[in-house]
Amino acid sequence: MNEKTPTGFVGIGNMGAPMVRNLAKAGFPVVAYDINPDALASVTQESNRISAAASLAETGARCAVVITMLPTGADVREAVLGEEGIASRMKAGSIVLDMSSSEPTGTVALAAELEARGLHLVDAPVSGGVPGAVNATLALMTGGADEVVARVEERLKAMGRIFRTGPVGSGHAAKALNNYLSAASLSATSEALLVALKFGLDGAAMADIWNASTGRSNTTENKLHQHILNGKFAAGFTLKLLDKDVRIARELAHSLGVRADNLER
Repeated sequence: MNEKTPTGFVGIGNMGAPMVRNLAKAGFPVVAYDINPDALASVTQESNRISAAASLAETGARCAVVITMLPTGADVREAVLGEEGIASRMKAGSIVLDMSSSEPTGTVALAAELEARGLHLVDAPVSGGVPGAVNATLALMTGGADEVVARVEERLKAMGRIFRTGPVGSGHAAKALNNYLSAASLSATSEALLVALKFGLDGAAMADIWNASTGRSNTTENKLHQHILNGKFAAGFTLKLLDKDVRIARELAHSLGVRADNLER
């Protein structure tokens, strides 16, 4: 597959928009689609390498690789397999590259349904937030058959660093567990901060102490000063989505018969 053939991208949100821009900067023509025309216009007006599709079906028809960056696995499934969805007009051998945070079991099921149509699925959910998307430094947890992943490798490299996790669905499992750890850190740090303030300790000083000590985490380094202590709370990731990822991790543990008490809280 020619690495510079058009790449479809469905979902031009806070993360998707900068990811599209980085694909275009790397020389990939992008066919973008979003239900929000303003979001779509925000990227198509910036580069002659980015064009708009009028529908999901058109996106699939024009591209041998279509990336999905949507809120949930259910949204991905509907976008791909729904009436006039992405897969409805895809050519045999084409690839759906799901970079959303979807359920691993749902991803495995979706892959099987696509394979029955002669299509392929790679899951490559991301971590790194909006800054990582803007700077093309996302961690890309990538699951899928080696020969299929190889066909999208250069596209992935345009957006971040690839971490191969195993077969299809494994990327989404890795992402859910990563976000569970992130959520646990955010919760514990928030509680510790409340206790510190109640005792009369300075919040900024505590953040600096934690960042120089064993309490250091992504939350203390990248959220306390930047988004919490200043009262802005604008890290770009909603609690609703974080709760979804923790639920996915909980369901994964249940499906494997693993006792994970903290996930039950």
